[in-house]
Amino acid sequence: MKFLPEMLTLYAITDNACLRGRDLAEQVELALQGGVTCVQLRDKELDTDELAEEARRLVPICHRYGAPLIVNDDYRAAMLAGADGVHVGIEDAPVAEIRRIAGEDFIIGATAKTVGQALAAQKMSADYLGVGAVFPSPTKKKAIRITPDELREITQSVKLPICAIGGITAENAHEISGCGQRGIAVVSAIFAAEDVKSAAELLRQKSEEVTGL
Repeated sequence: MKFLPEMLTLYAITDNACLRGRDLAEQVELALQGGVTCVQLRDKELDTDELAEEARRLVPICHRYGAPLIVNDDYRAAMLAGADGVHVGIEDAPVAEIRRIAGEDFIIGATAKTVGQALAAQKMSADYLGVGAVFPSPTKKKAIRITPDELREITQSVKLPICAIGGITAENAHEISGCGQRGIAVVSAIFAAEDVKSAAELLRQKSEEVTGL
């Protein structure tokens, strides 16, 4: 699937702890019905083969709604599953190495917390950046915080589309309005909600408001 910046509008990241025993595939589909534009599968407890197996369940569901499936960290699992891409952190495999192995059509997202990291990822041909944490994150309690001014500085430093991440909710999304991000990435505000579809609908609306779309 060809990467388009609008795929970042509402970027949902899975977290099994948020699901409280609910079926992952069912909740992902509800999120997509609510307006999620991209899904990232994140499960750090699975090995490559297990992660690929989980991703294979989600690929056709995501594609039914025109959304890509991105796998967190493990590009090998993503490739085995036929997923659309990978998102890597600063400590993971370099973007340039993944691009060389996976090819031009493979979507590669990279985390950036500074202008330097953003410029480096752009030079290595990342497709998009995830920048945060813009608020305290319930799923990554030790995440380094990024202020709205720092988010704006990063968005202005690169041509890549940027997805803001970290503790974003329907209630606080307005605080990063006008910072230049193309969309928002959300974990618990969608998957910990009692009604995943309704939560996604509201967050899609908020994302479009704060990005001016």
